Amino acid sequence: MSDVYAARRGLLRDRCAAAGNVAALITRPANVRYLAGGSPRGAVLLLGPDGQDVLFTVGPPSGEAEEGRLDERLGLNVLPVPGADAAVAAADLAGSERADSLAVEEHHLTVARHRAIGSVAPRLRLADLGHAVEQQRLVKDEEEIACLRIAAEIADQALGELLESILVGRTERHLALELERRLVDHGADGPAFPTSVGTGPHSGRSRHRPSDRRVEEGDFLSVCLGANYRGYRCEIGRTFVIGTTPADWQIELYDLVFAAQRAGREALLPGAAYRDVDHAARSLLDSAGYGEALAPWTGHGVGLEIDEDPQLAPTAMGKLDACVPVTVEPGVHLPGRGGVRIDDTLVVRPEADGGPELLTITTKELLAL
Repeated sequence: MSDVYAARRGLLRDRCAAAGNVAALITRPANVRYLAGGSPRGAVLLLGPDGQDVLFTVGPPSGEAEEGRLDERLGLNVLPVPGADAAVAAADLAGSERADSLAVEEHHLTVARHRAIGSVAPRLRLADLGHAVEQQRLVKDEEEIACLRIAAEIADQALGELLESILVGRTERHLALELERRLVDHGADGPAFPTSVGTGPHSGRSRHRPSDRRVEEGDFLSVCLGANYRGYRCEIGRTFVIGTTPADWQIELYDLVFAAQRAGREALLPGAAYRDVDHAARSLLDSAGYGEALAPWTGHGVGLEIDEDPQLAPTAMGKLDACVPVTVEPGVHLPGRGGVRIDDTLVVRPEADGGPELLTITTKELLAL
């Protein structure tokens, strides 16, 4: 993997050079991990002049899986002073190496930190790197997709085991904790995000925080979870009915959301506009009168973060590329009654390769548990 990280840093260095910057400071943790292989807490990465790349940390790397595995080609500078700022130390080194400019991630730095960087190396011209690393992260290589695929398998396993257990009488909070334990049992580094479990009137809510409400007969049960595997995060969401034959309104609503989710999945092709994917799913629900009950997006990218670009939303600009992993997650929540949410992680693939690759494969049939 060292060659992969070196190549990623080389691409970014070329981009910086084209903008007139000989050095760059990466502070956003996911971006550090993408370029360095790991991201110990508080670490920053300096892409220095002449290819001298150094990772600055506020303490020695712990070796924990959540930090990743650092590229051995990188220089490592562990700050000896407790409470020191790694970004300031990196800027100080860049200034001492006679760099005349330093590109920084202004969207991630606080104003105070930006000022501290400028004060320690006053000769440096600070430029905005913008979202250059995030744009580079957008298209995944097959190694990254393999990690996402394993993360999806783990999430499917955890959800499948929960569906085989007795659910009536258990609280949303208890079910969420059990799912997160099962993710780790099956090899995840941890949950990709806080697990959401909604029952009855809470079902179908986007990112619902589990409460002490207990599962009851006839409830809709909606679950959204994801696994973090080697830093890569997937997402799956399903809705079920508890203990009885679904009511007519539940079947009607579920079938409608399922049709919208299928339309969104089928629209995931290279060259498709982000907003057209959103429209494919949203239009079905909007025309059925549920426009005001919809989330502001239909899906989003996933990777080292659970909510990456692209955003599949009505006003989003841009078009999909192959090998971009995204979620498609339409849902409808009816206040006081509940609702339905169906969520998959997929990888955009051309039609010649079979179209979108579905990573999360738990059944989307409306099951009565």
